[in-house]
Amino acid sequence: MTNKDFVDCGWKEALANADRGPLLHGYRLRHITFSAAAEKANGEGRQTHGRVLALLANACSMELSPDSVSEPFKPFADFRPGGGGCSSTLVSFSEGDLAFFGLIIEEAEEPWLKARLTDILWLTHQPRDVNFALVAIDAYRSIPLDEKIWAHGASDCWKRAIGLARMLKGGAGERLKEMEDAIMDSFHAATRDTSILALDLANSLKDTKLGESHAADLARGLKSIVPAVDGDWQPCDVRELLQAALHWSEAAGIDSESTPIKVQIAKNLENEAAIRTASGKYIVAARLREEAIKRYRSIPRSERVNHAVDGQLIKMQGSLSESRKKSLDSMTLVETPGVNISRLIQEARNAVKGKEPIEALRVFANIDPGANRKQLREIAEHLLQEYPVHALFRTEVMSPDGRVVAKQPGMNFQDTPSSDDDAGITFEMLRNCCFDMANVAQSRILPALETLHLEHRLREADFVAFARQSLVVPTGRELLFGKALFAGFDHDFITALHILAPQIEHMVRSHLKQAGVKTTTLDSHGIETENGLSSLMELPETTKIFGEDLCFEIKALFCDPAGPNLRNNVAHGLLDDNACRSLYAVYAWWLGLKLVLNPLWNALNDETEGGE
Repeated sequence: MTNKDFVDCGWKEALANADRGPLLHGYRLRHITFSAAAEKANGEGRQTHGRVLALLANACSMELSPDSVSEPFKPFADFRPGGGGCSSTLVSFSEGDLAFFGLIIEEAEEPWLKARLTDILWLTHQPRDVNFALVAIDAYRSIPLDEKIWAHGASDCWKRAIGLARMLKGGAGERLKEMEDAIMDSFHAATRDTSILALDLANSLKDTKLGESHAADLARGLKSIVPAVDGDWQPCDVRELLQAALHWSEAAGIDSESTPIKVQIAKNLENEAAIRTASGKYIVAARLREEAIKRYRSIPRSERVNHAVDGQLIKMQGSLSESRKKSLDSMTLVETPGVNISRLIQEARNAVKGKEPIEALRVFANIDPGANRKQLREIAEHLLQEYPVHALFRTEVMSPDGRVVAKQPGMNFQDTPSSDDDAGITFEMLRNCCFDMANVAQSRILPALETLHLEHRLREADFVAFARQSLVVPTGRELLFGKALFAGFDHDFITALHILAPQIEHMVRSHLKQAGVKTTTLDSHGIETENGLSSLMELPETTKIFGEDLCFEIKALFCDPAGPNLRNNVAHGLLDDNACRSLYAVYAWWLGLKLVLNPLWNALNDETEGGE
């Protein structure tokens, strides 16, 4: 196939005459149109043109997933579980196909097609060519910010362009700012004519972490739409609009505008709760009222009188809820001076930079040695002796809903700690360990992961293969570990955490059982139940198998209420969106990666040494 075959195959005419239905836009339209044109060309005896059009159809068939760093293109249909195959993916294209894409990108001036072809080349070309990414960004952002196509692919295209520009950083020039300005121009036009598009554009800026310098304009624009749509939109849709306005008001630091919006959201919830109650949907109504109480409680006490907030709270909740609210409101934020971690970040990036994929992953999995229990105890004892006043007072740890979940007991030691002080020392060790975990995640794990993304493209299948070969992964759990590790590698820490937390518990239990350790409890009724991770970590055999450093790290991260307590909080649904993407979640994923990969490297090294 040649460039002339592409020019003469009739792709432009087919696209110009395509039947655009209400839901037929973007890449779906191009896939269907090119597929039909290929069939027609083959029927007319134009086999070469048919092959060109079929290849274009395959390229446009893939679903764009802009939030995925490593696999932004996914098959639109996957038949593997039942039928053994799937539609086109990046690996479907041969070297000849990719070379052909390189020949035609100059002639493929249509934005959607040019963006798709150059993005494919950016992902598959080795070494990576930044020019492909730049052309893809420019093609994506030339797609109109139009209401009809925004929800049918244009939004994903712009998000992908923003993601690529962020990945390239200074190499993208002024493109990131130019895209932000273009979205803002369309937002101002949409607030006058198209309310839904205005909301979508504002949410896209939020999702892509842009728009901070325009926060005040976004807040005012969204708020101005509310009177026009209130009564026509469903309450939940109006609430989404108000929530977006609140986000940008808070981002702009406009407290005087944030409070009235919070009151509007709470009243909206109350009104919908009344509607749900009238229709007999009491469970939904209860959930809405709980959310309304949260909204009222988020309003600063100094501003409650003007909006009669206390009266609404008394009406909607009992005295216990009110007392818990006051305990939370009395808390204040104490900030410490920032620490410059730029040197650590650069060291982490350099550690994995320029290496082959496997070697880079090995270095990344060991980018930090992890917790050292003996050292943590020495530091804790030193700090408590150096600052004895701190050791005299009890510290309480509270959950976001006001419950006391852990307490640090007061201590009485002076020169040498006694056995009675162990609980206080352990508490301090835990606090220091958690601080170290967060610091490692921010200064080493995330920067190194960013470099891995720039230089390598690892797939879910790669991580499943690692899990399958690792001696630490129990039989039958390879796919679960592989999916969790890939999710974290792809920055989807929500998925990674929810799979890894119970699987690490099962891994501990499995290795204990292999060592002949009893991991169950038999109650008085003869019912035998498996012990949870917290109980398993207290067994002396666990320390013998996993070592005291790793055991302390797992306890601090997954089991102790004074720390992130990820296993319990995941199991009981106590983590919100932000907590699932916290630095602790990042560290938990990295620890899981380390647990899986290091036994694999060790086994490979043993084989190499034995062969020599």
